[in-house]
Amino acid sequence: MMKMNKFIALTLGLVVVAPLCASAQKAVQPIPDITGVWEAVRDTTAPAAGQAQLKPPYLKEKQALTQAVSEANSKGEPLSTTTQRCLGDGMPGMMGGPFPMEILQSKGQVTIIQEAYTQVRRIYLDKQQKSVDDVEPSFFGSSVGHWDAGALIADTIGVKQEVLYRNTPHSKDMRIREKIYFAANGFLRDEVTIEDPVVLEKPYTYTVSYRRLPDYQMLEYVCEDNRYYTDEQGKQRMHSDTPSR
Repeated sequence: MMKMNKFIALTLGLVVVAPLCASAQKAVQPIPDITGVWEAVRDTTAPAAGQAQLKPPYLKEKQALTQAVSEANSKGEPLSTTTQRCLGDGMPGMMGGPFPMEILQSKGQVTIIQEAYTQVRRIYLDKQQKSVDDVEPSFFGSSVGHWDAGALIADTIGVKQEVLYRNTPHSKDMRIREKIYFAANGFLRDEVTIEDPVVLEKPYTYTVSYRRLPDYQMLEYVCEDNRYYTDEQGKQRMHSDTPSR
């Protein structure tokens, strides 16, 4: 009987110890070095992108805006969008290029600098995410993250509703989840999942891949062109170089 009890105790001990060992191995997995300058590239091995399925009212809104942008462009009178107002893309658009971006890893933080419009995004590590009602809406939102098995897991909320990605509307409740990791082909990947229960029928995911630019130095990109203004119809107009008489 004592031998049986000893056997049971040893067995139970192994059951308890095994998960602890696995947890320890996971905890000591090295954090990859993603510091450097990166450029978005076409990656045929990346997972297929999902499509945003909008609820009917928001689908109509997107279709109307897309048509208005197309018609305005064909007339040479583009609508005054965010970038045409010398404002950056914000999230998640800034992660898609086409200009290079720089990633800096420091204690408690990963900083991402997009060359276009000198956009700066900060992902605070191992911090508790705030409630969306406690976040001041901004272009890049509130981003927190942590390292998990060699991947940077980021969670972003609080993106301004006027900051649109591909003319797609969103509510204040939009949440952007990212998994940033090295793929087998050596590219850095950002798997982006957009959640918005107000606007979307269901979440959707797409992937951006990057290659490292080891010798590239980031350039200054300041939008200082004030020749343009927005008229009462929301169209972009150019100030005349010739003063009126």
